[in-house]
Amino acid sequence: MIYFASDLHLGVDARVSSEERERSFVRWLEQEVAPNADALYLLGDVFEFWFEYKTVVPRGFVRILGALAALRDQGLDIQYFTGNHDLWMQDYFPKELGIPLHHKPQVRSFDGSRFLIGHGDGLGPADKGYKRMKKVFRNPLAQWAYARLHPNFAIGLASKASELSRSKTGTSEDKFLGAEREWLIQYCERKLSLKPDLDYFLFGHRHLPIDFTLMNGKSRYVNTGDWLKYQSYAKWDGSSLAIHFFETEHVVFP
Repeated sequence: MIYFASDLHLGVDARVSSEERERSFVRWLEQEVAPNADALYLLGDVFEFWFEYKTVVPRGFVRILGALAALRDQGLDIQYFTGNHDLWMQDYFPKELGIPLHHKPQVRSFDGSRFLIGHGDGLGPADKGYKRMKKVFRNPLAQWAYARLHPNFAIGLASKASELSRSKTGTSEDKFLGAEREWLIQYCERKLSLKPDLDYFLFGHRHLPIDFTLMNGKSRYVNTGDWLKYQSYAKWDGSSLAIHFFETEHVVFP
């Protein structure tokens, strides 16, 4: 079994508090992942904000960090794809937890099926403003300059910026917009024209649990949803990929 989850946004309260959401995710790791998984893929935005100073990491999240460390110590393969809220991750996860980081989508093969896996931010034909901003954020000089700020101020500033961004985009996250307006579907279709051997496109970022069959009639775009509202995840059982929900009941879009 291979499990995929994303978008916990720990550090911000939503339907339930951040701490309660963290506890729920740890229960999922202990009850569902630990006994069954051959691998766990975290597809980004596990944290609302993450910045690594040389000797400082963001306060909190000890339960999830401890649970992930325990699973790695038991030999579970864990892969982390950074998202737009944790793109400043550097070497803490690889060095402290033994979890590799990936900053771009990657192709992986499981049981004869080919997957394109990533967070999903900045893909597709639109969101040009964010794409320009991401280039700035990924610039080493910008990271060096931000690291000069005191952590109390820097993390507070990032939290305010995140709240503003969420207030502007939250309503569009609540419903499926149709193939012509879903940027990740457009990205998948274009990518599929270049790589027709891809069977699954697996992303987070969209905050909706989506399972959409693409125009070739067989390849699928699957979005893991989020843990702010849905507590959803995807599971590959060796022959099929499906979205599941932990301790909740919801529908899969469209």
